[in-house]
Amino acid sequence: QLQASGGGLVQAGGSLRLSCAASGRTFSSYVMGWFRQAPGKEREFVATIFWSGGRIDYADSVKGRFTISRDNAKNAVYLQMNSLKPEDTAVYYCAAGGKPYSLEYGYWGQGTLVTVSS
Repeated sequence: QLQASGGGLVQAGGSLRLSCAASGRTFSSYVMGWFRQAPGKEREFVATIFWSGGRIDYADSVKGRFTISRDNAKNAVYLQMNSLKPEDTAVYYCAAGGKPYSLEYGYWGQGTLVTVSS
């Protein structure tokens, strides 16, 4: 129900835009977020955006470089990643709350690989 795309290989300092298309239900009332998992590491939080877009939070490691946004009309969430660093290399997953207005994630996409070369 969540399909992430937009990953790829980019040089350090470059940019990528990840997209997550939702299907099967309308996610306009769901919290949406991005997580990532680097090789050999646990999955970590990247960014989240509340249902109306009124609240957005970022991991300290990406603040000022990444921007999360959503388009409820398209049932989609995006992650604009600028000034990429090699340590941003990971599989990026989009996620949605398990139910409307819940802060617990219950839906996960399949992931898209981002590789940042130095």
